[in-house]
Amino acid sequence: MGSKRAISIKATFKRRFFAGLLVSIPIIFTLLIIGWFFQFIDGLIGTFYDNFLGYHIPGLGFISAVVLIFIVGVISTNVFGRKVIEFFEKIMLRIPVFKSIYTAVKQLVDAFSPESKDSSFKRFVIVEYPRPGVYSFGFLTKEYTIKKGRDGIEQSLKAVYIPTNHLYFGEIALFGEKEVFYTDIPIEEGVKIILSGGIAAPERISEVK
Repeated sequence: MGSKRAISIKATFKRRFFAGLLVSIPIIFTLLIIGWFFQFIDGLIGTFYDNFLGYHIPGLGFISAVVLIFIVGVISTNVFGRKVIEFFEKIMLRIPVFKSIYTAVKQLVDAFSPESKDSSFKRFVIVEYPRPGVYSFGFLTKEYTIKKGRDGIEQSLKAVYIPTNHLYFGEIALFGEKEVFYTDIPIEEGVKIILSGGIAAPERISEVK
């Protein structure tokens, strides 16, 4: 009797411990990422204050970064401020190395911006990739029309960005119209699905043309 009770207590403890572990892991990782980001930004800008004041004030660099980003946001949302930013942007884009990196990063950021109409992801789709029988989530980015052969037969192709490493790294593949499954999932939810490794995906996905 005592042995069965001990086994029952052990099983209950084990079950609840793992349940608590599953709940705690996402919280711990989130706090670690936030803590790392805070230390990185605070250390990046805080060095200036350390040299200026002669001592370190924790969080001052991070607060300054938040205020600075907010000010840039205020400036960029009015006509005059936007013109000023565009002026400095044109100057910086004349620098060869800066131009390549800045253009690539800006296009990637614009892809997730709801205010961007030209370069944003259009739809969250499913395609058969990288081989027959294997399907991948992706983002429809653009539609092309190509001419094939001497007769100039036109074919419509869909450019799909397929993340291969979290979200910011991936491949571009071209598919025919019938090879793309247009899901009913919004872009924002699609981003969550990619970042969660597919865990956030609904059990039933419908096609919407």
